[in-house]
Formats: sequence, C-alpha cells, structure tokens
Amino acid sequence: MLRDGLSLVSAAQTEVEVLAATQKIDVFSVPDPAREGERARMGLLGELAAEPSLFEPFHGTPSLRQVRRCLRKQLTWHHELERRARAAAGAVALDEDADAPTQPAVDFPALVVIGRGRPETVLDAYRCEPVQPSVYHAVPGLVMRVIVLAELPRTRATLLLRLLGSGRVLREALADLAALPDDAWEKGIARPLLVHFRLGTDEPTTDEEDEVSAEIRAWVEEYEKNLRAEARTEGLNEGLNEGRREGLNEGRREGRAEEAARAVLTALRVRGIAVPDAARERILAEKDPETLERWLERAVVAASLAEVLDGLS
Repeated sequence: MLRDGLSLVSAAQTEVEVLAATQKIDVFSVPDPAREGERARMGLLGELAAEPSLFEPFHGTPSLRQVRRCLRKQLTWHHELERRARAAAGAVALDEDADAPTQPAVDFPALVVIGRGRPETVLDAYRCEPVQPSVYHAVPGLVMRVIVLAELPRTRATLLLRLLGSGRVLREALADLAALPDDAWEKGIARPLLVHFRLGTDEPTTDEEDEVSAEIRAWVEEYEKNLRAEARTEGLNEGLNEGRREGLNEGRREGRAEEAARAVLTALRVRGIAVPDAARERILAEKDPETLERWLERAVVAASLAEVLDGLS
C-alpha cells in the first residue's frame, strides 16, 4: 500500500538493499567499573569515558557531512555489538530488528566528536545544547557529544584534550604540561607520544609548527642527547640513526601490543570474567596484533575466559 500510494507522486521501490561501506572507529572506549576513582581524576576526558563511547577527533572543525559519517559508524557499531551478543548468547531471532525477550541487552554507545572550532551547522542541525564550557549535547536520542577545543577552559581538567588542538590551544597545553610535576599522569601519557611522533617524521616544519612544538623539540633534544651518550658508551656512534629509528619502531609496536592486550583485559573485567594470573600474563605477553584483535572481539561478548583465549579449556 505504501509503495503504490507513494508511486502516485514519487518513484517508490520496495526491499531496497542497503550496502554499508567499511568504516573504522578512531577510538572505542568501554569503561572499567573497577577504575571509577581513576576516571574521576582525569577531568573532562574521564567524564566522557564514563559510558561506552566512540571518540572521533578532527584536526579542523567537523562539517555536517563528516558528523553524519560518524553517526553512521555509531549506528553500525551498535548493530554489530547486538549481533555479537546474540551470537554469544545463542539467541536466534526471526527478525533481528524486533524487540524480543531473547534479545541480549547492549548499551547504545555515545558518540564524542572533537574538533578545533565551533561547528555551527552541526550544533544547529542536531539541536545541541551546552552542558558546560565547550561541551555540547545533541538531542537525547542521538547520544552525541560535541567538544570544541578552542572553547575549553585552560585548566588541568581539560589538558589531555587540549593537547589534541593546534595553534594557541596546543601552545598553551604544552606549556601547562611542562609545568606539571614529573610524576604527573598526564606527562606519563603525553610526553612519550609527542617525542616519538616528532622523531618519526623527516618532513621539514614551518615557522608556525616550530613555534608550536618548542616544548616537543626540547624533549626531542634531550632524548637524542641521552641516546648519543649511550651510543658513545657502547661504541655504536655510526649506527645511531638506524638504531634510533629501529628502536622507536620497535617501541611503537610493543606499545600498540600492550595497549591491545590491556583492552582485552578491560573488556573481560567489564564482562565480569575473572582472569587468573597465568592467563593475564599470557595476554600481556602476546605481541601478534591479529591474535590480540581476535581476542578483543571475543572478549566484548564472551561469557567465559575459555571463549576468548585459543586452546584454553
């Protein structure tokens, strides 16, 4: 009836197949209930991480079209989480879109869009309202938050997010980071990444970039100085550049593997699955990215540790 009625005034079709292009979420975070106290000290980022969330940062100001693509990720990912939950529970519904008693409950993940400037078209289109300085919430059904880096107050509570900015925002954030005590958690996270990514590029920088990265260059110089001292001690001056690059690459690979392993452990904790010391050591010792990715996919919907780790009975 709908098709025939609409055909009087439009081109109407039925059973139109929808093909979704492959997309990747920049960062997907699932909170660990056991670490609520740690999240509380993380300021704004901790607040945003209090629920399962997709984080989508943009170098500039996101457009309406870009945010629509992010919303498509959010909806598609929720659909995938529901599919995995059904598969893990052995539930088979005749209509996967129907609300049935056999459908496992899956939290709808929030979407956190982070951009440099204020995206007026996005704020207007989705009726976003300010809930605190620089933080806007869309209409409740969308579960979308918009973070404007240029509007963030210059406080420690916003520091890690401001380090994602550029220009004045980044300059101030670097200065604030340098002023923190050496044992500050923000330094433990940000400084190694800033140094490593700076060392990993051979492209010339502009005057503006040099000004923005003054603090990074200071850390780089200190890092290279220590590296040269170690090379002189070991008589390896000739292999410094090659060794430095290889060491950084190896460090990055190990860092990614450790991050993936901890994501597996976090997913298991969220699912309420106990992880014995031997299994924890096995997960943390794993370096193969494909294996870790497979374990993480299983851990999101697993009911037991045996469903996650290969060969565990």
